[in-house]
Amino acid sequence: MEKTIKEAARVKPSDRQLAWHEMEFYGFIHFTVNTFTNREWGLGNEDPALFDPSELNADQWVEVCKSAGMKGLILTCKHHDGFCLWPSRYTEHSVKNSPWREGKGDLVKEVADACRSAGIRFGIYLSPWDLHEPTYGDSITYNSFFMNQLRELLTDYGDIFCVWFDGACGEGPNGKRQVYDWESYYLLIRVLQPGAVISVCGPDVRWCGNEAGHTRNSEWSVVPAALQDNEKIQEKSQQEDDGEFAKRYDSQDDDLGSREVIRGADKLVWYPAEVNTSIRPGWFYHPEEDDQVKPLDELLEVYVRSVGGNANFLLNLPPDKRGLIHENDARRMSELGQTIMDTYRDNLCAEAVAVASAQMDDRHDANNILDGNLDTYWCPPEGVEQAEIEIDLQEQKTFDRIVLMEQIRVGQRIESFSLEWKDGDVWKPLDQGTVIGYKRICRFGKVTARYIKLTITASRWYPTLTSFQVFSSK
Repeated sequence: MEKTIKEAARVKPSDRQLAWHEMEFYGFIHFTVNTFTNREWGLGNEDPALFDPSELNADQWVEVCKSAGMKGLILTCKHHDGFCLWPSRYTEHSVKNSPWREGKGDLVKEVADACRSAGIRFGIYLSPWDLHEPTYGDSITYNSFFMNQLRELLTDYGDIFCVWFDGACGEGPNGKRQVYDWESYYLLIRVLQPGAVISVCGPDVRWCGNEAGHTRNSEWSVVPAALQDNEKIQEKSQQEDDGEFAKRYDSQDDDLGSREVIRGADKLVWYPAEVNTSIRPGWFYHPEEDDQVKPLDELLEVYVRSVGGNANFLLNLPPDKRGLIHENDARRMSELGQTIMDTYRDNLCAEAVAVASAQMDDRHDANNILDGNLDTYWCPPEGVEQAEIEIDLQEQKTFDRIVLMEQIRVGQRIESFSLEWKDGDVWKPLDQGTVIGYKRICRFGKVTARYIKLTITASRWYPTLTSFQVFSSK
């Protein structure tokens, strides 16, 4: 076995990345002065008096998120226009100079408190680009300003699961281009919120590369460290207010972690993907888009291909001028959550028994994949890269989904697999795929069978599996 492949198999996620993987699906809230000017990107010169939502209710936002099964919410605390949704001590361009709550409001606090009360996690989006701040482009001065604002958000609002940095970068009001001190930003986050992942322009979670909901067939979490290069991330990020950007993706980026790719890498890292898209064409609310909420089938497809394709799903929900998520969006989220729950509620493996072609020892028995405990797992002896596991459901059952999960705490190993069902004495194909990673959802036409076989046809060093679940969609 190549030394590089064994090294790749040993790359593991951090504890904060593991916690992030387990969140799977969470919401994005884009809300600022743009909501009231009907723009996607503000100019930085908007009057704070514009910000005056009449019925703002952060609890409603959180309840809508929960209705879809989301486990967290990320708030755009400051977008590119520089308007702050909290009363920052370092700028006058904030809610403290708006009529909302008579200038005494703090939307970041309201959302953080609503998340905490409802039992979901809270994250922050803070745009490094700031079209309002006059020091933007005077790199040292602005970096100090930005660090001060970041420190406010990291210390005043409780536990934060994610700090989401946009890659957008442009000129400041002074015509200068800013050089961001990323390493200092990261260090501050690590000190003040050590459990928070730093996403997109950060070392913990990578952007999937588009805003169209496109996902890769093979989504590797173990990739060359060069993908963490912020300058390259910024180059591929949106540079101007362009409505077509959200529809683009580059098929040349489809392979980020195959054997061919990692052979030439100087260093490999655990850098998993997040798929982000909006429930509407825009990221901010526009009344003309009320009838353009994504169809349920489209959202379900993105959910299965992201959460079921070793990536997390970040779905944007833009509140309207009232400060509420629109009824159309809320209704669609409830439909989405109900469908997901109905589909993945009843695991048909409850009484099943598993037998593997090989196992490392008694602690790594094949039945570990059926026990519902993500701490236990099956694996064959070291060096065994191919294996079979046969599942006996104990009786004939009808199903059309199989959910597979690797034990990613020890690495991502599986490169290809196939699934079959037994028809009499004949094994017939169900599905085949490449990577599994944290989770893989396999879909196929409904079959009725008692026996299912998983064949791992290629892996790195040796494969692992922590969960095998069988479902029937309604």
